Amino acid sequence: MLSRTLRFASTFVGALALFLLAALSSAPTASADVSHIRIIRISYVQGEVRFARDVKGDPLAAEENVVWENAEMNLPVRQGFVISTGNGRAEVEFENGSLALIGENTVLQFFDLSLEDGAKTTRLILRQGTASFSVNPSNGDYFSVTGGDFSVEADGHSSFRLDNFDDGSRINVMKGRVNVLRKKGSTLLDKGQTFSMKADDPKNFDIATNTSTGDDFDKWAANRISAEYNNTAAAQQYVNSPNYSSGLSSLYTYGAFYPCQFGNCWRPYGVGMGWSPFDSGSWALDPSIGMSFIGSQPWGWLPYHYGAWIFDPLYGWLWSPNAFGGGGLYGGYPGYSPVTGTWLRGGKGKGPIGIVPTHPLDAKSKTPQNLTHGVFAVNNGTIGRLTPATAGEQWKSVKSVPTNTLNARVATATAPVRV
Repeated sequence: MLSRTLRFASTFVGALALFLLAALSSAPTASADVSHIRIIRISYVQGEVRFARDVKGDPLAAEENVVWENAEMNLPVRQGFVISTGNGRAEVEFENGSLALIGENTVLQFFDLSLEDGAKTTRLILRQGTASFSVNPSNGDYFSVTGGDFSVEADGHSSFRLDNFDDGSRINVMKGRVNVLRKKGSTLLDKGQTFSMKADDPKNFDIATNTSTGDDFDKWAANRISAEYNNTAAAQQYVNSPNYSSGLSSLYTYGAFYPCQFGNCWRPYGVGMGWSPFDSGSWALDPSIGMSFIGSQPWGWLPYHYGAWIFDPLYGWLWSPNAFGGGGLYGGYPGYSPVTGTWLRGGKGKGPIGIVPTHPLDAKSKTPQNLTHGVFAVNNGTIGRLTPATAGEQWKSVKSVPTNTLNARVATATAPVRV
C-alpha cells in the first residue's frame, strides 16, 4: 500500500503531493488481485470535447507529452484517460449509473478505475474547471475526486459540485453527505453545505450554507441526472442487471422492449425491417481493448459491447440482454466486448472478412448461430450491407482482425489551456 501511495504522490508537486499522500491512505487497500479491466463511457458530448489516454502526471504540465484527440459519444474510457472541454460540455457514465458532468474549460483525469471482488474504486482528479458528480455506489464501492488541496469522498448516495481554479477550490453538496479530506484532518458536509479553500491559504477553510438557486450549469446537470436515473429505473424492469446499468437510460429513451424467446429484447425506434445493427458507427483503436465499435446513436453503448443479437421474422434484428450483467469476472462484473459480433473469413479462411452479430447461444470456435441470416461484408474499413451466406460456402472464425481491415477514426485536437 505504501509504495502504491508514494507512486500516486509522485505525480504532484508541493503541498498537493503531501496532502494526497495522507488523504489516499483512507481509501481501500490495494492487493495483488486488483483488476483494472473497468471500462466506462462518454455518454454525452456537446461542443468542444477532447481526450487523452495513458496520462501519468498532470496533463497541463509543460513537460508532459500528451496527445489530444477529439472525443465522441460512446467512446470507451479506461484508467489513465483525461477528458477536457473548451467551449463545450460532456458527461461520463459509470457502470452503476454514477455520473460525472463536466462543464466548460474543464480537465478531468481518471486516475484510478480499479475492481476488486466486484467492488469498484474510482479516484478522479479535477485538474481545473467545474464538474458535478452524482454517485450511486454498490456495496464496497469507493468514489473520490481530488481538486486543489483537498479530496472529496462520497459517503453513500450523494451529489456534489466541485470547482477548482488556480486561486482556490470549492465544493457544494446537493444531495447526501461527503467527506472532505485535507492535509491535516477531514470534514463531513451534508446537503446544502459548501466548503471553500483559497490556494494561497490552504490551512484555512470556510464552511457555509448554500442559498444559491444555481447557475446554468447546475440546472443542466440536475436535468441530466434526473433523466438518467428515472429512465434507468424504468428500463430495469426489462433487464435483470443488478451489477451494471450504464446505457439502460438510453435504451428506454430511444427504443422499446419486446418479448422474445430470451425474455425481453430491444429495438430502436424509427427503423424498418431492413435495419441492421452495424448501420451507423465508427471504430476506435485502443491498445488495451482492441478495435471497438462506436455506435453513433445515443443508445449505441450497451448493444455493441454487452448482450447479443437475434433476428425475429416480425421485428427484424433485436438486441438481447440475455445473461448480461452476470456470470462475468469478479463477482458478476460483465466482460466488455469491443463489438458484439463474430469476425469470419470466407473461402475456407482465405477469402474476404465479414462480421456476424453475436447470438445468445453462440459458443466459442463454433459456427455462429446468426450466420444463417447472412454476413456483413467489410470493405475498405466499412461494414457493408448484409450478404446472404450461400450454401456450401465455408466461413471460419478469426481470432484477430487484420489491421488494415478497419480504419479507426483519429482526429487530433489542440491541447487545453490552463484557466
